[in-house]
Amino acid sequence: MSTYVISDIHGCYEQFLLLLEKIRFGADDQLILAGDAIDRGTGSFEMLKWMESCPDNVLLLRGNHEEEFAAYTDLMLWFDKKQALGTDKLSNRDTKVLYGTLQYYFRKNKLRFYFDAYRTMLKLLEQEDAALDDFCRWSAMIRRMPYFAQCSIQDKTCIVVHAGYAERLEEVQSGFSRLEDFYLYARQESIQMGGKQHAVIVAGHTPTIAEGAFSYNYGNIFRYYDTQKDCVFYDIDCGCSFRNRAPEAKLACIRLEDEQFFYV
Repeated sequence: MSTYVISDIHGCYEQFLLLLEKIRFGADDQLILAGDAIDRGTGSFEMLKWMESCPDNVLLLRGNHEEEFAAYTDLMLWFDKKQALGTDKLSNRDTKVLYGTLQYYFRKNKLRFYFDAYRTMLKLLEQEDAALDDFCRWSAMIRRMPYFAQCSIQDKTCIVVHAGYAERLEEVQSGFSRLEDFYLYARQESIQMGGKQHAVIVAGHTPTIAEGAFSYNYGNIFRYYDTQKDCVFYDIDCGCSFRNRAPEAKLACIRLEDEQFFYV
């Protein structure tokens, strides 16, 4: 039995399936998806459907893109109620009208608010005949996802999280009002303020193809060791969704038992 972690698939569904094939993921193994399975790539619909029906040996964690998808759904529901639009949640046509009306409302009132920033919802409406009921179902799935997972593997404490892990909000300095925001959005702060004594932290969020980023490593998994905490930090977001303009970008996986890396 092996425990694998993949993060930041970002709609790269075909690469995800290839990576599962490469690691020979089976019923006796455990897979943890560390968030941001959707947006950017062309396979967000396929990822959402896969996540809905994934086997019991897969643990889904929440990333900031999933969190934002659920927030966009809440916004659509709020706006529908506020404007008394009476949207039929099962109707693709009604949901398109609601979506377009909300977009118009923001433009007309010159509101600087991000809504469906990567046009994932729009693509689901136009290409997959989705409706508000689908958005609500996927959002409910997202809200059931934990922010992090902790396990003990061969006497190692392993924590998997989307961006950064800290045990208490008091450890996290200015910029984060909730510990959950640190889990979802931390970048360099993840190694400056986060971590746990004698542990291994596996996260994503910051692509290792981004020059100037703390975890830049030419599209390979980044490893950092905090000597004070005796804590190893891995960033496994290797920028797969940017592969069309960054040839070094890839989808990555780490096996926790021996900390071996896999790429496609």
